Amino acid sequence: MTNEAFELFFALLALLALCGSVAVVIARLQQDLNAAIKAKNDIEKSALRMAIAAVKNAAVAGDEAVTLSDDQVVAVLQAEAKKRSEAADIYKEAGRNDAEANERAELAILEKYLPARMSDDELHSIIAAEVAAAAAAGATGPKAMGQVVKAVRAKVGSSADGSQIAALV
Repeated sequence: MTNEAFELFFALLALLALCGSVAVVIARLQQDLNAAIKAKNDIEKSALRMAIAAVKNAAVAGDEAVTLSDDQVVAVLQAEAKKRSEAADIYKEAGRNDAEANERAELAILEKYLPARMSDDELHSIIAAEVAAAAAAGATGPKAMGQVVKAVRAKVGSSADGSQIAALV
C-alpha cells in the first residue's frame, strides 16, 4: 500500500468517525499506529496493534459483530492497560527488568487513550453523597455497599477503577 493510499484510508476513517460510524478512539489508534510505523517505533507499534486487536476482538466477541461506542473502546483499553500493569509487576518480581520496562512503556502508550483518573478527594465526595442517599433510602451496612458501588460507578463512568471505588466504600 502506498503512502497516498494510507493517507486516504486514514482520512476516510477520520470522516467516518465524525459521522459516528466508527468510534473516534479507534480512528485515533489507527492514525497513531500509522505514525509509529513510519517512525519505526517498535514498542508503540506493538502496543497499538495489540490495542486495536483487543478492540476488534471485543467487537466480534458476542453472537454477532457490533460497533463499539467510545466508552466501550475505553473499557477495552482499560482492561489492556491493567494487563500491562499486572504483567510488569510479575516481571519485576521475577527480576526480568527488560520485560518489565517494555510492559511499562506499553502501559504509558495505552494511558494516552484513557480518560484522566478521578482524584481520591473527588471520589470520596461522590461516595459520601451516595452513602447518604442509600442511608436515606433505608439501606445500611453491607447490603448498602452494592447499591453505593453501583451508583458511584454510574456517576463516575470510566474515570475511576471499580477496585478503587470498592476500596473506598
